[in-house]
Amino acid sequence: MAHDGARGWEFVQKESFGLLILDIIMPKMDGLQLCRQYRQLYGYTSPVIMLTALGTTDDIVNGLEAGADDYLVKPFSFQELQARIQALLRRTGVDTATTGLRCGDLVLEPGSHRAVRSGKVIDLTVREYRLLEYMVQNQGTALNRLNLLKHVWDKDFDTNTNVVDVYVNYLRTKIDKEFNHKLIRTVVGVGYMIEA
Repeated sequence: MAHDGARGWEFVQKESFGLLILDIIMPKMDGLQLCRQYRQLYGYTSPVIMLTALGTTDDIVNGLEAGADDYLVKPFSFQELQARIQALLRRTGVDTATTGLRCGDLVLEPGSHRAVRSGKVIDLTVREYRLLEYMVQNQGTALNRLNLLKHVWDKDFDTNTNVVDVYVNYLRTKIDKEFNHKLIRTVVGVGYMIEA
């Protein structure tokens, strides 16, 4: 996916991955630095496998201390790599077909209907999750209240209802209040937008 660490860092900030495979020796940013930054921002939501030619005990310890879950020394067989990937995905309960949505440091977990922000697990009600999921699916787009009512509540509400505002407030309390960078914005005259 990425030929250097800096590009890899760009990828992990834009998309959600079920598992990361990092080489330690990469141009622009090495795998240890990328792994540390990933763990600081996103916590331990996705497992990391380090691949490297550096096979001393100190090298392995450095990789694990940087946040890697597994460490594979080159040369290795792809059969072994595949077996380790499957073992890590089983252990973490990650299903690559249902990997969560991401908006900056916020990750949604479809299976558990939870959100994780900077490694902190946030429990949501079914309605809160549906609203947040729809907003993240349409991140960067200003969504008006009627649009949100139609897609999240699946009903024709009286346009005078403030249920959208109430639920957006719930979400702000849960996912933005404790963080310096706010994801949910009010778009005056339109409705709401979420963006990283």
